[in-house]
Amino acid sequence: MSQLPARAEAWALLCEYTQSESLRKHALGVEAAMRAYARHYGEDEDRWGLVGMLHDFDYEKYPSLEEHPLKGSEILQALGYPDDIRYAILCHAPYLGMARHSRMDKAILAVDELVGFITAVALVQPAKKLADVKVSSVKKKLKDKAFARSVNREDIYLGMQDLSLGLDEHITFVLQAMLPIADDLGL
Repeated sequence: MSQLPARAEAWALLCEYTQSESLRKHALGVEAAMRAYARHYGEDEDRWGLVGMLHDFDYEKYPSLEEHPLKGSEILQALGYPDDIRYAILCHAPYLGMARHSRMDKAILAVDELVGFITAVALVQPAKKLADVKVSSVKKKLKDKAFARSVNREDIYLGMQDLSLGLDEHITFVLQAMLPIADDLGL
């Protein structure tokens, strides 16, 4: 595949492998955050967006640490997806030990878990709206280990460190990136 796959093609692939509505919404949130960071850094929004959308497309079928996201990378390779997209997707799983070289590699780690966490914070708001989420609320909930305990906080901090971001700055940025698609996220 000499050119970048179309977004619609990537979405169809995601939907083929992912039946869970919440995982599909997570993919949209991560895509939005990745596109926003690409704009911020003057990078290719479509390329970064594909990484965000497809980072977990294989998770429902291959949820084990031994398979995810390695199986997804194999599938993407067979479909002709560019190596840098596949590599960045592998980088969102620090347990694989992949060195994060590009900003795209670093950004996917920084945004993946934070998008999920911000979504969890929105869902405990009285109106369940993203617009009601405050940075201070996200920071407070990050300290509460019982809240959204499946979210790997270490990945959030590691990704922020890779990109030389502060916590307030990163939360604000990702939250702002998610707001325009709040309806698509059901938030």
